[in-house]
Amino acid sequence: MRESSYDTGTGEREKALLVSLVTDEVKRSGADPQHSMEELVSLAETAGVDVVETMMQQREVPDSRWFIGKGKAQELKELAEQTGATTAIFDQQLSGAQVRNLEEALDLKIIDRTQLILDIFAGRAKTREGILQVELAQLSYLLPRLSGHGVNLSRLGGGIGTRGPGETKLEMDRRHIRNRINELKRQLESVTQHRKLHRERRRKAGVFQIALVGYTNAGKSTLLRQLTAADVLVENKLFATLDPTSRSLILPSGKEVMITDTVASFKICRTTLSRHSAQRWRKPTRRICCSMLWILLLRCGRGSRRWSSKCWKSWAPAVHRS
Repeated sequence: MRESSYDTGTGEREKALLVSLVTDEVKRSGADPQHSMEELVSLAETAGVDVVETMMQQREVPDSRWFIGKGKAQELKELAEQTGATTAIFDQQLSGAQVRNLEEALDLKIIDRTQLILDIFAGRAKTREGILQVELAQLSYLLPRLSGHGVNLSRLGGGIGTRGPGETKLEMDRRHIRNRINELKRQLESVTQHRKLHRERRRKAGVFQIALVGYTNAGKSTLLRQLTAADVLVENKLFATLDPTSRSLILPSGKEVMITDTVASFKICRTTLSRHSAQRWRKPTRRICCSMLWILLLRCGRGSRRWSSKCWKSWAPAVHRS
């Protein structure tokens, strides 16, 4: 196996193969693997990656060692050599052992869906709270997988999967990473208390609060900008905005309301990021919980509306209980 540092500091976009595994469990769930793959393509493009090929494999259950099976892994290696790809992005979450085995066998950088999304978050977070939350989510995700990122940990330069905490933090031992996680939690608690005071002031002032909720790229920022002329980023990308934005709006009746553009809170964050980014979603969830009116925006693309509605129905009760 050739030695590779995967130095992407030349400004060239990474070339990636996208891989998805369709198991019997996925089929029984009624999920649309093709729609999920299309979404993964959009995520990769958002992260600045050139998608050169996609691959879907069908198995009863994931292979514990190779995830997609040894034969399919060999086929993936040959495809990478033909296309010049240096990265393989998997639509499902991989274990540390699977990452290590695939890296050694394929000589590629291995990224799963969770790590890809966290990498996008790292590039999108702008506020202090957002940056702290993303770093916490990344370190919490990486901590149990340190032994599974042998090639990744020695990788120099940039590229997907390396933004956020940075190489020096990834090379820390578990004790130092745990200390950093505890420090991040302490800083976030301080920021949380500060925001809590602001919310309490708004509540006492009797400000009616409205939350725009929905799937990523559903048009929440566009609607906020149209209603309030807010200077917010409007872009046709997944997770174009990461930090919630609130603006005041004067209704025709003369009543002033506060309208908030929240972060996408559905399929991607609930089914993919799970506990690794739970902290990442506390802020938008608090904004929604404190709102008196929720305006739900649904995407109308193939499969999008069904997924958004389904995830909202399962997610909304939890927010209401909060």
